[in-house]
This record gives sequence, structure tokens and C-alpha cells, in this order.
Amino acid sequence: MSLIPQFRSLLGDAAVLTEAAAMAPYAEDWRGRYRGNAACVVLPSNTGQVAQVVRACAEARVPLVPQGGNTSLCEGAVPGKGDEGWVVLSLQRMRRIRSVDLANNSMTVDAGCVLAAVQDAAAEQGRQYGVSLGAEGSCQIGGNIATNAGGTGVLRYGNTRDNILGLEVVLPDGRIWSGLNGLRKNNTGLDLKHLFVGSEGTLGVITGATLKLHPLTTAYANAWMAVPTPQAALDVLGLFQQRVGGVLGAYEMMNALQLDIVLAHVENRRAPLAATHPWHVLVELADTGGEDALGEALQEVLRRGLEAGLILDVAVATNRAQRDAWWQVRHSVTEGNKKAGMGIATDPAVPVSAVPAFIERATAAAHAVLPGAPIIIVAHLGDGNVHFIPQASFAQWESWADPHAMASRIKHAVNQVAHELGGTFSAEHGIGQALTGDMAEFKADVELDLMRRIKQLVDPHNLFNPGRLLPSHPR
Repeated sequence: MSLIPQFRSLLGDAAVLTEAAAMAPYAEDWRGRYRGNAACVVLPSNTGQVAQVVRACAEARVPLVPQGGNTSLCEGAVPGKGDEGWVVLSLQRMRRIRSVDLANNSMTVDAGCVLAAVQDAAAEQGRQYGVSLGAEGSCQIGGNIATNAGGTGVLRYGNTRDNILGLEVVLPDGRIWSGLNGLRKNNTGLDLKHLFVGSEGTLGVITGATLKLHPLTTAYANAWMAVPTPQAALDVLGLFQQRVGGVLGAYEMMNALQLDIVLAHVENRRAPLAATHPWHVLVELADTGGEDALGEALQEVLRRGLEAGLILDVAVATNRAQRDAWWQVRHSVTEGNKKAGMGIATDPAVPVSAVPAFIERATAAAHAVLPGAPIIIVAHLGDGNVHFIPQASFAQWESWADPHAMASRIKHAVNQVAHELGGTFSAEHGIGQALTGDMAEFKADVELDLMRRIKQLVDPHNLFNPGRLLPSHPR
């Protein structure tokens, strides 16, 4: 590839990878489901270098794949099998906390900063960055923004989109748009940052971000509840919403199979309750004041739920270690599922009121394609996002003539149910390459047309992450 000497001149030899072994971690997704090929991997260390790489690719008409922490579940951040001449542009060396403005409650960071490092840096300043998810130890801010990541903090703080004040982006022609203001109010035309949030690297390379910070949470009250059905969990959610309102920080539900998988496949995880139950909910109240009021409110709602038969059993965290242990169980679901079998992960969201109906109908739809498949369920119940995961054994997956085609059939059946209930087939994971078919089917023609027009305007030569997000052809 003729660009490689140019890249080495721009970035240094160590920042340009061409050997297959060195490129392998960047050409394969973290689950090992998707593997591709690229001409090289480049590792710029600042925005100027990103712009130089992009300009070189634009002049040579070479496509590139922007990559953050490579924690995608939908083949959005790795090259495909036919992408041998492409460039993977990794942001992993761009990890600088640029500035913190306490009075403005904002922080400006490089896009390659790992989410957990951003959370820690905010906490050191007595502030909190509200986005939290299971991959926070490896996912990067740029990738979070490019996919509009959700996670377990959405109920209180919103998605990533709600926590972005400004962006710095390298456009497909190599120009740099610097919109790193920390303004809450700016009525000077279109708010361009929202164009890039959720664009999955198809419109620009996000190199920096100004993040919204919040007061540091100092008081928590947590309970682990067993409930008989998803409807009972929903009814208890209503009790919490009525009683505590904005201090309801998280409301996470999983079925017994999901809990059993974590306990069996992840070390040092313990069951929060002694007995076996069909459904589990981790609830967290969070505030900046004292814990007494939160504890009283928690106990009141739990008492009402028990009296109504909505709660079968419950444990209340008595210290920080117990709370952390429960969250470790919740955040270990992906690791456990990876070890337990081939989970066919879906990411729908439906109106919160429709979650029980979705689970029932999606189970029937999945079993119509793969009879008797175990169904793993872990849900951000408070915002209606249900990770519905039919599971195949490793041997079963290998026995299928085309495993990815089978997985697509199952996902489509589940996503069809979400669509019929007024929901979406992608709540927080994005589209990547895996869901472009569903994108073509479930998105309105006018929406797809507008997105294609924007893509053509911003990236006329289709060099940024081509084949991702947008279906190749109109319906």
C-alpha cells in the first residue's frame, strides 16, 4: 500500500502496524465473532495527526475504519473480509484529559480516553460523569459518542447524547471542526454535534469531546429483589417512580438463567439471595445528600411491594462492599455470556409498559426459528431496553452451515416483535454491519433518504466506515 511510507513519515514507525500479528486485535471484534483484513493500522496521538491521515486517505481514495475500544457487538468497528486495502484508524493513544471546568460542570477529553478513566478523573474533582456500562474499563469516549452508548445510568443521566456539550471532529476531507464549547445554550443554527452522535464513524472521526458533569453522588440505597414476573417488576418500578422520583438511579432486571451464567462463569461472584427465583431486579436510589432519607424511602417501597405480593424476596445492601458486589454481578453479564455459549444478542427497546408483552412475544418468535433455545434476558427495565439473548451451544453454532445467517434470522424475528410494539431494534449498541438489513426494513424511507443525503454531502467518496450504519441500497 503506497500510503504506508507516508503514514510512517507522519506518525513514526511504531504508530503504523502492518504485520498480521500486530494488526490482529484491531481486525477482530472482542467476542471473536467478526474478523476482517486491513492494509494497516495507524495510531495517531493527536487531532492534527488524525487530520493528516484522513487527508492522505482522501487524496488516495482509501477507505478507513475509525476504531475506539473495539467493544462493538454489531461489527461496527472492525474491517470486513473484503477490506484488505483499508486503513484502521485507532484512537487508543489519544487519552489526555484536556481540561476540567468545575464552575461550568464540564470536562474536555481526548476521544481515546477510556470511560472508566473519565469517571475517575471527574470523581477526583468532586464531580460525576453519568454514563456507566459493563465495558467501561475498555470502551472509549469516542466510541461511546459514535454509538450513543446507553448503559445503567440512563434512568438518571440519559444516554451519551445527553451528556455531550461539544465535539471536535475530523471530517472526511481532513478539515477539523472544533465545537468544544461547554455551552448549555447556543441558538446559532443547527447543533452540529448531534450529527455525529450515533453516526458510527460514517461522517467523521471524533477526536475530542466536552462532557457534561454532574454533582458527585454521595448517598446510595440499594436492594436486590426477586419478583415472580416481569409485570411484577414493572409494577414495583411504578411504586418507586411514585415515591422517589428523580433519585431512582437504576432499575436493572435479569432472569434466573442470566444470573446462573454469571455465577457459573465469572470468578468471585455470589448470589445476592439464598433461594432460587425466576426474575431478579437490582434497584439503586442515588443522591447527593445523606443516606437516611434514601434508606427510608427504599424500605417503604419494598414493604409495599412485599405486601402486594409483587416481591418474593429481597436483600438491602448494608455497606459499600455489598453494593459493589451486586453491581459486579450486573456488570459481569457480558463476560459470563461469552464463556457460556454463543449468545445471539439483541438490543431492542420498547415503551416501558410493553416490556412484559415484548418478552413473551419475542420468546415465541425466537423459538419459532430455534425451538427450545435458552433465553437470556438482562434489561434496563427503567428505560425499556431489553437485551434478549437466545443462546446456542458452541457445538450447535459450529454445526450450522451458516451461523451468521441463522443468527440474523433469530435477531430479525425478535426485532420484528419490538417494531410491532412501537419499539426499536437498536437501543444502545448501534447498527454496524450486522443490522443494516433491519435498518432497511424498519426505518422509514424518508429517514433513510435524509441520512443518505447527509452521508453523500459530508463524505461524497464514501470513505468513512463504508457499509456500516446505512443499508447499501434503498428499498
